[in-house]
Amino acid sequence: MDKETVIFSKALADETRQRILKLICCRWLAVNEIVAELNLTQPTISHHLALLREAGLVLIRQEGKFTYYTLNQAHLVSCCGRLLINFAPQSEISTLVQNHLDTSTSPKEP
Repeated sequence: MDKETVIFSKALADETRQRILKLICCRWLAVNEIVAELNLTQPTISHHLALLREAGLVLIRQEGKFTYYTLNQAHLVSCCGRLLINFAPQSEISTLVQNHLDTSTSPKEP
């Protein structure tokens, strides 16, 4: 298993990070909005967002003094696909996922 998949798995292994990902799915939220929604401290949220950022699971947008976060759905799907290929390599869906990953990562012709 590659290092990126391990980092992804560790990021998802925490309930607080799962709650953050669910909250920021399909919308952009600032840290203070996440703090208010989850009723946790700002340092706690910032710590978890840093780990999610390291795993590539969040997209970041800076607006003035605020940083907004949203779920990086494309990376989530890619990592889940790699997990599927690693742990269920003989399933029909693994073959489909592998073919998709091969096509999406191959160099595009000009």
